[in-house]
Amino acid sequence: MKKRFIAIGVLFMTFSFTQINAQILSDKAMGALGKGVSGFTFSDADAAALAKQAIEEMDANNPVAGPTDGYAIRLNRVFGKHASSEGVNLNYKVYLVKDINAFACADGSVRVFAGLMDIMDDNQLLAVIGHEIGHVVNHDSRDAVKAAYKKEALLDAASSQSGKIETITKSQLGVLGSAMIDSKHSRKQESQADSFSYDFMKKNGYDVNAVESAFRILQNLSQGAESSFMTKMMSSHPDSGKRADDAKKRATKDGLYKEYVQQKIVNTAPVTATPKAATKTTAKKTAAKKK
Repeated sequence: MKKRFIAIGVLFMTFSFTQINAQILSDKAMGALGKGVSGFTFSDADAAALAKQAIEEMDANNPVAGPTDGYAIRLNRVFGKHASSEGVNLNYKVYLVKDINAFACADGSVRVFAGLMDIMDDNQLLAVIGHEIGHVVNHDSRDAVKAAYKKEALLDAASSQSGKIETITKSQLGVLGSAMIDSKHSRKQESQADSFSYDFMKKNGYDVNAVESAFRILQNLSQGAESSFMTKMMSSHPDSGKRADDAKKRATKDGLYKEYVQQKIVNTAPVTATPKAATKTTAKKTAAKKK
């Protein structure tokens, strides 16, 4: 792995990008941003263009599971049927790192870390990804990029006066990238994404109780050996225990609640049986005895 992720262990966080610098923001991305400088209008297409550039750089600099890897096979099996959700075209990949994380970008790119897949079963993963898709569908991802750009574009008087992206230096583009990394969704946005996840599970016939269970896992992690680290990293998010309780209340209200039992987790590629060499059998001829 050439670069280490900055947002380690931050579950349910969109735009957990690794050190995005001026090189990632290519001329195409700058052009996309340039459309929205005047008055800071920033469309979904603008956000998607920037996200696409950033995710391509991340994919090129981090270990991505190949099509025959067990993690990729499992992810495609679980999420392949959801290549499109609420009008958003999605693409999924696994980063072969032990960090516990997943994120979705404005262009529909969803990235899941192997560490998360090691501790959550299929239904729990569906709940997590449903949450991430919610951030994209609810325009949280677009708004996060817009807010970062609006803040950083005004650092230079010339850029604020001319209203052109070209006046921003490479150094300022690096600051913009850092601002995108540090951007936090509001607690309201997180709660709305939680609701989207529950509705996603219910709509598609999955066990909604996995939503509560996923949050319980996160809650247990925050109380374990990594508690101080998790508490710091999750400070911008609603309490995991409360989120689990809210999911339980919804399931109870819908008459669907039952204690969730985690299913078997398999991240290995299926073993293909090697066909045995055909063995020749010699038929014995028996002479009929004359009576």
